[in-house]
Amino acid sequence: MDLRKIKKLIDLLEESNLTEIEIREGEESVRLSRASAAAAPAVYAAPAPAPAAQPAAPAEATTAAKPAAKAGSLPEGHVLRSPMVGTFYASSSPDKPPFVTVGQTVKAGDTLAIIEAMKMFNPIEAEVAGTVTAILAKDGQPVEFDEPLFVIG
Repeated sequence: MDLRKIKKLIDLLEESNLTEIEIREGEESVRLSRASAAAAPAVYAAPAPAPAAQPAAPAEATTAAKPAAKAGSLPEGHVLRSPMVGTFYASSSPDKPPFVTVGQTVKAGDTLAIIEAMKMFNPIEAEVAGTVTAILAKDGQPVEFDEPLFVIG
């Protein structure tokens, strides 16, 4: 990777609110972080070994129990799941009305909510047309990858 590109990345990191940048070009990668060396492993490396350290049987039992419990509690319809980890927002700002409400008819591509991830606001769009039958996430609360957000019937 070109040294000039690395210097530009350092400048970008210093000028922004980002705490970490990782860029990959082919087989080369550069990772810049403001976090101390002791803090980074605790935040980024600790979660990865945990699943590998668990025995296979309990992990399978846990994942099998979750969908069964969620499937019974969700209303009928298309379940729209979170495509990322972040903070769920039902409206574009606190003083604005929510993008959608229960009972509202939506078209495929309509914005239903926003998920903030790494200081980026990502619109969550309807995958299908229909009526919003349930909003499962709470405004301002964290959501996980693949967590059910909406049910559209």
